[in-house]
Amino acid sequence: MKVDYHLHLEEGPYSLRWLDRTNIALDHFYPIHHERHTMEWLHESMKRLNERVQKGSYDASWIDLYLQEAKRKGLHEVGIVDHLYRFKETRAYFEKYVDISDTELGNLQRKWLNQVMTESMGDFVQAITEAKPRWAAEGITLRMGIEADYFPGGEKELKELLSAYEWDYVNGSVHFFNGWGFDNPETQHLFANYELNTLYKDFFEVVEKAIRSNIFNFVSHLDNLKVFNFRPDESSLIPHYEKIAEALVETDTATEINAGLYYRYPVKEMCPSPKFLDVLVGKGVSFTTSSDSHFPDDIGAYIDLNTETLLNKGVTKIATFEKRERIMKPLGERVKHTAKV
Repeated sequence: MKVDYHLHLEEGPYSLRWLDRTNIALDHFYPIHHERHTMEWLHESMKRLNERVQKGSYDASWIDLYLQEAKRKGLHEVGIVDHLYRFKETRAYFEKYVDISDTELGNLQRKWLNQVMTESMGDFVQAITEAKPRWAAEGITLRMGIEADYFPGGEKELKELLSAYEWDYVNGSVHFFNGWGFDNPETQHLFANYELNTLYKDFFEVVEKAIRSNIFNFVSHLDNLKVFNFRPDESSLIPHYEKIAEALVETDTATEINAGLYYRYPVKEMCPSPKFLDVLVGKGVSFTTSSDSHFPDDIGAYIDLNTETLLNKGVTKIATFEKRERIMKPLGERVKHTAKV
C-alpha cells in the first residue's frame, strides 16, 4: 500500500517563479516539440500558461494531472489539501496571529497574505468532491484534507473555521513563530536574532500545544524549523523529540514522514530527521507518507524511499483517513526500487 497525503493543488502566488515552475510541470505531461527558448517554444509556453491561469486554481484538468502521475507511480491512496491561508474566509484568523504590523517583516507578510489569500474554501471542497469519483474509476482513492496553521490561543477560532465543511482529515502545521513566517526565504535573516537552543525549545512547545489541542488528525513536518539549516547540535533536541512523541501517543495523533524539505529546501533532509524518526518509531507513533507536492509532477516524490525507511524500522501499517477517522492499512511489501538519493 503506497499512500501520499499532504499534497497541495497550488503553490501561489502567481509570480514569474510560479509561471516557470508551472511550465515545467506542464512540460512533464505535454512536452512542447520545439527547441527550448526559441520563439516557437516561448509562444507555445505562453499559450498554455495563459490557459492555466484562466482556468483557475481548482480546474479539473489540473487536478487530474496529479491523478495521471499518481497512476504512473503506483499510488493507491492520495490526500489533497490546500493551505488554510489560501482562503478568503480565513483572513481575520491570520491577520490576528501573523505579524502584519508597520515594520519590515509586517509589511512583507501583509503583502504575502494579500497575494496568496485569493480562493474560496467552497470552491476547493467542490473541486475535490467532484474529483473523487473520477479518481476512483481509475483505481485510486482520493481524500480531501485541509492544512491548518496552528497558533497558540487560536484554537476556538480555528475549530470554527474548520467546522464549515466535512473533511476526510485535518493536518496541523506550525509555519509561524511569534507571528514570524520562518520558512519564507525573504525572512530567514531573522534567525540571527535568536539563540538556537532557546528558539527550538520554544518552537517545540508550540508544536506540542498543536498536538494536544486535539484538533488535528496528524501534525505535519514536525521539525520544519530546520528549513534553512539554522539548527543547534541535534543531541540537545532529543528531549524535545521525546516530548513530541509522547504527546502524539497520548493524544492518539499521527504524524508523517515528509519529503518536502528534502527536495525543495536548503536543509535537504526529510521531516522528521533520522534521529527524530527513531524516537517517534520507538514510541509507537502512527505515520502517513507525504511528498508535500505543490505541482503534479512531484506527486509521490520519494514515497518509495520513505516507505522503505519505515519498513526497515519495523513499521508495518500506514495511516489513512476518511471522514476524520484514521484507518490503519498494511504498508505492503518492501518496494523493489527505492528512489535514488
